[in-house]
Amino acid sequence: MNIPSLRFLFAGLLLVATALADKPRITSQDQLPRFSYEFSGKVTDVVTNDDAYASLAVAVRADLEKLLNDYDIADRTTLQGILLTLMTMDLHAGDFVAARAKLAAVREMEEKPASRLTTGLLADSYMAARESGDYATEDAFRAAFARIYAAKLQSLPWAVVADNLKSARASAEIISEALIVGNLEAALQPGVDKAGSISGDVATTLINQRVSVAHYLPLKAERVAALAAIIEANQVEKPNIWPERDITLAPDATLTPVVVAIWDSGLDPAVLPGQLWTNPAEQADGADTDGNGYVDDIHGIAYDMKSNPVPELLVALSEEQMALYPTARNWTKGLLDLQASIDSPESAALRQHLAGLAPADVQPFIESLNLFGNYTHGTHVAGIAAAGNPAIRVLTARLTFDHRMIPDVPTREQAEKDAAAARAVVAYFRQHGVRVVNMSWGGSPRGIEAAFEANGTGGTPEERRQLSRELFELARVALTEAMREAPEILFIAAAGNSDNDAAFEEFIPSGIDLPNVLTVGAVDQAGEETSFTSFGANVDVHANGFEVESWLPGGERMKYSGTSMAAPNVANLAGKLLALDPSLDVAALTALIMDGAERSADGRINLINPRRSFDLLRTKTGN
Repeated sequence: MNIPSLRFLFAGLLLVATALADKPRITSQDQLPRFSYEFSGKVTDVVTNDDAYASLAVAVRADLEKLLNDYDIADRTTLQGILLTLMTMDLHAGDFVAARAKLAAVREMEEKPASRLTTGLLADSYMAARESGDYATEDAFRAAFARIYAAKLQSLPWAVVADNLKSARASAEIISEALIVGNLEAALQPGVDKAGSISGDVATTLINQRVSVAHYLPLKAERVAALAAIIEANQVEKPNIWPERDITLAPDATLTPVVVAIWDSGLDPAVLPGQLWTNPAEQADGADTDGNGYVDDIHGIAYDMKSNPVPELLVALSEEQMALYPTARNWTKGLLDLQASIDSPESAALRQHLAGLAPADVQPFIESLNLFGNYTHGTHVAGIAAAGNPAIRVLTARLTFDHRMIPDVPTREQAEKDAAAARAVVAYFRQHGVRVVNMSWGGSPRGIEAAFEANGTGGTPEERRQLSRELFELARVALTEAMREAPEILFIAAAGNSDNDAAFEEFIPSGIDLPNVLTVGAVDQAGEETSFTSFGANVDVHANGFEVESWLPGGERMKYSGTSMAAPNVANLAGKLLALDPSLDVAALTALIMDGAERSADGRINLINPRRSFDLLRTKTGN
């Protein structure tokens, strides 16, 4: 490390240290002050016009610096977000010394090895190129940037940063001004038009997108070329540790059927023949045969978006939606292939489609991806949980997620209805002998606040915060109490894909701390922490959540990534252990999973090892 680097680092750390001296301590997102800025006109003007940007940036900078100066913020992700926004404003203003000081502080806080090496690499390369000479043309500057960026990439340890660089290439390939502008117009403009203001969260988004459009987007070709070159030069795949750890139960083994619930977006029953739970008291006759309040609950139950019971275990698509499904499915595969740096017909088609998108086309495109992502999610999760276990009996409990960019306005009536449905679902699990529940979903108070703002309702940011807290508590209390009252069931929750502390952000169910709840983070095929996985003290174990293959509705197979895929790998392990020994209670089952896991040297990762857990079970039973 050279002297200038030390200077930047010390200056950056001083920024944080100053904020810690005798200040109120912030230990959850709910305690953070909310900011609001009067705003009229088009939100995209901030992104495309320096005059509109400048007037907002002054106010945003003052508030963010006040946060650092007046509060001791316990969450590093929140601190990093504040400093990175200030860093982008410094970069835009040409104050590279200040920008580097903040970037150094951000990197010093980073705990994920790959992220520590790659965070701010683009900004650092941009600044170095600007500082390297007085160029007469932008072409000369871009050439300098290309050289510097490529050199920085080549200096990184490939084995550590490979997944981050692949993701960076995918982002660079698909980003465009039309995509940015169209997304912001669809997601933010309706609420701004109604409220005449924007929140601090929206303001920082606009600030960061302005810097992206002004400085990074013009370098798209150079970024893609440099990333492609380093990826193509290092095409050796990471070793896959999971096959040697996996256990497949033989169909002729002595097994006991075990009921595992997939509480998710629904299931296509046709993809899991012989592995479905069946309600012997119900008939498929369009009526509630057994009088339990659910019509045709042959293989499970379902609720629509308003928490009304419905019979369909999978969301029914319209004819128009079904016609679009093959295309949207290929878009999804193309996006996943881009992230994995796979040159496939689907990734090529997606790049071509995105290149031709006008801003007005962005909303229907994103909502289609959301719709079909929801449509396939539960089936994919169920396939992971059921793999290699002929004794599993999958019980479906369908949630219906909103795919629209502007959701419904949150209401107390709906929150109470949602809470009642959560209690009813857990009661159904208990009634029918469910032993394990997979929950690859989550919600937070900030999500409710965002829904209010998107609709231009809920009052001031502080009023939205308070109302969102009240509505969120209805869900949190209902879910927590329902799970606490079902101690015989092991609930397995996905940690989340936000690269943050799920406990600080108050996500549920992953942030609920009960003896019968396991929260799962994601690692890749080599057992290394993914860039997206959430983390924190509430994360109990880690499992493969990177390009995990499973079923889609209709019987096709595809690889998805996310903690949504990691959680059912743990549910899979739990179901197999119970199939071999149904006498295990939750404490014993949890112990087998946790004691079989391997803690990394730095303590961040607790990696499941199904084979070790099975060995522990054999030792316990003497078989």
